[in-house]
Amino acid sequence: MTRPGRPGPPGAREIAIVAFAQTRHRRATPELSEPEMLLPVLREALDQAGLRPGEAGFTCSGSSDYLAGRPFSFTMALDTVGAWPPVAESHVEMDGAWALYEAWVKLLTGEADTALVYAHGTSSSGELRDVLTRQLDPYCTAPLWPDPVALAALQAQALIDAGETDEAALARIAVRSRAAAATNPYAQLRGPVPAGDYVVRPLRTGDCPPVGDGAAAVVLAAGDDARRRCARPAWIRGMDHRAEPHALGVRDLTDSVSTRLAAERAGAFDAPADTAELHAPFTSQEVVLRKALRLADGVAVNPSGGPLAANPVMAAGLIRLGEAAARIHRGESGRALAHATSGPCLQQNLVAVLEGPEREERP
Repeated sequence: MTRPGRPGPPGAREIAIVAFAQTRHRRATPELSEPEMLLPVLREALDQAGLRPGEAGFTCSGSSDYLAGRPFSFTMALDTVGAWPPVAESHVEMDGAWALYEAWVKLLTGEADTALVYAHGTSSSGELRDVLTRQLDPYCTAPLWPDPVALAALQAQALIDAGETDEAALARIAVRSRAAAATNPYAQLRGPVPAGDYVVRPLRTGDCPPVGDGAAAVVLAAGDDARRRCARPAWIRGMDHRAEPHALGVRDLTDSVSTRLAAERAGAFDAPADTAELHAPFTSQEVVLRKALRLADGVAVNPSGGPLAANPVMAAGLIRLGEAAARIHRGESGRALAHATSGPCLQQNLVAVLEGPEREERP
């Protein structure tokens, strides 16, 4: 739980996101290895924070061997961190948002004062829709080979049948997201994008995320160290993640109990937010998340364009945290929610509450 006026859990250290960098996301990067794609991003994030390579107290990354097509592929990416001196390092086989969560906990314990978090994914390496079926229950669901688009379409149809949305409303979400991305130089898709044909009814091309490659990195710092490294630190008030049951048949696909519970535990309902960066790869999933997070109409949702504009798998969730923090760094937001998801139909969800220094309560 959290309490208003202080970043993080009661009595905990103050932790903030002080730097964020990302690639210019593209459909494919065959000319780049993963270390080559990562290196400029890591250097940019470290430079923003005033850190030298290897100087961060902790390093944590998120990626997937399934995307790379080889075991322990994340060890190659460690070349970009620096082979010497040895660093305290960890890795999660998940979106980088969960790597940030691990780094946040590490800093809360006092075992480090700064942390470098990064994530990367080359979705173009294989057939992404086939690869992501490996997330499913291996006994009852995976043998049927339902891909993430088909499962998202089931969720969308459930929402339509429940009267919570319709195809026209979903199209408006897509139009708004791609229009917001017009000013985002890192987005893969920018400006007007046709609704297109049905991929799996009722989802059209415009309702689905682009397939692309990309990477992102953030730097965390504690207390006065964060204030020295960033003029407007994005303080992490709280963060929590929860999971739905693995079996799709026992879930209500029109709701996200795990998102609501994570938001409650992170303190998202303690005060209204002005910005929400939602990891909703499909338009229908924004409908579910808006309800679960109780977002008012005036909240700026995915002002970066969100995952409908760029969705590098394993980095898209970390980018939501980075984009929310960047708006606070620029003075465009005072209190922001950041959300990340993993698995089919919003199976596992992470929610973070970020606030600017104007809401900071000094002791």
